[in-house]
Formats: sequence, structure tokens, C-alpha cells
Amino acid sequence: MGTVIDRRGLTTDVRKTATITGWLMVATFVTSIPAYFFCYAPVRDHPEYITGIGPDPTASVALGAVLELFLIIANVGTAVVPYAIFRRYSESLALGYVTARVLECTFIAIGIISMLTFLLMRQDGTAGDNAAFGETLVAIYDRSFLVGPGFFAVVANGMILGYLMFRSGLVPRGLAILGLIGGPLLAASSIAVMFDLTERGSTIQGLATIPEFIWELSFGIYLIVRGFRPSPILEAAPR
Repeated sequence: MGTVIDRRGLTTDVRKTATITGWLMVATFVTSIPAYFFCYAPVRDHPEYITGIGPDPTASVALGAVLELFLIIANVGTAVVPYAIFRRYSESLALGYVTARVLECTFIAIGIISMLTFLLMRQDGTAGDNAAFGETLVAIYDRSFLVGPGFFAVVANGMILGYLMFRSGLVPRGLAILGLIGGPLLAASSIAVMFDLTERGSTIQGLATIPEFIWELSFGIYLIVRGFRPSPILEAAPR
């Protein structure tokens, strides 16, 4: 006898997977934006705080670290949760997406450790009057952010995910094109920073961020509201 596939159950599972993936994608914005722009800002702008001068940034930085721990969970989830669906189109691309997300999270974790080390040295007074320790830890955070969210994230979400969605038709192709454009642009701008051709946070990098930002946020919202579009790969039996 042939295998009987419950289409209603399959549709329900795909819709649930899409919804969870969408919320996880939105969660990456909810956790990363406050951590970078608000929680870590006092330390990034004032590395001399490590010597004990200025307002105590403990609560702010600790909150940023917690937010980024949840960011790591959400990042990995965006690749692991839909893996079974993505691999129906291309197992190598689905695995590559997971790998790129994990690499991104590795550098995020390095940034978290650098910020928590900053707090520890301030609290213990081990930095003394030498603000260079603070500058070093802030520099480690900045470069880990450049390599992780600034490069591996756009390789994952812009290039790999964008290509997967464009070829599979699981989301509108016009939407996926944003990722195919934004990923290489933002990756190139990060490499330009590495070569000191432009500054981090420059206008050029800001403009390069826009397509990728719109793509990732729109992808998450689309999955929450609409789910995956009908596609031949959804009809294929799971491997």
C-alpha cells in the first residue's frame, strides 16, 4: 500500500512552522536593537567608565547581555524551526543557513563576554586608572559585531535565505529580492569597514543596511500574517 499523507495535518504543521519562524525573526529585532542602541551605548561611548568614573552602567549592560542571550536563541531558532521545510528544496542550503546563523551567534557571544568582562573589571577595580582596558573590550565588542551581525547574519538572511525563498516561492519573489540585494550590499559595507575604506556607522553603511533591514522584518511579518505561500516543495513528502 502507498503512503497516505494527511494534507490537513500537513497544512497545519506548515502554518505553525511559518508562524513560529516569523515570531522568532521579529524577536531578533526586539532583542538586538535595544541592546545595541540603548543598553550598551553608555559603555561604547565611554570606555573610561571601566575605571569606576561616571554613572554605573551595570544594570544597562546586564540587560543588554540578557537581551542578546535571547537574541542567540531566536537567531538559531529562525534556522532550526523551518529546517525540515527548507531542506525539501535544498538540504545543503538549509544546513548552510543553520551553520551561518550559528557562526553569527558565536560572535554575538564574544561581544556579550566582552561587555560582561567590562562590568567585572569595573566592579572589582582591576582596571585601576587605565582606561585602555575599557577601550580594548569595547573594540572587541565592535569587531565581533562587525563580523557576526555585520557579515555572517547577512550571508545567512540576505544571501542564503533570500535565495531559498526566491527559488522556492515560499514568499513573494519581489520580497526575496530585497534579501538578494541587501545581503551582498551590507556584507560589502562590512568588508569596507575592515579595510578602513569607510567608518562603522557611516552614511554608506547606513544606506546599505536599509534593504536588508526591510527584508528581514518583512519576512518575519509576512510569515506571521500569511504563512508560507503554496509551493511544490510543501507537497513533497518529508525526507
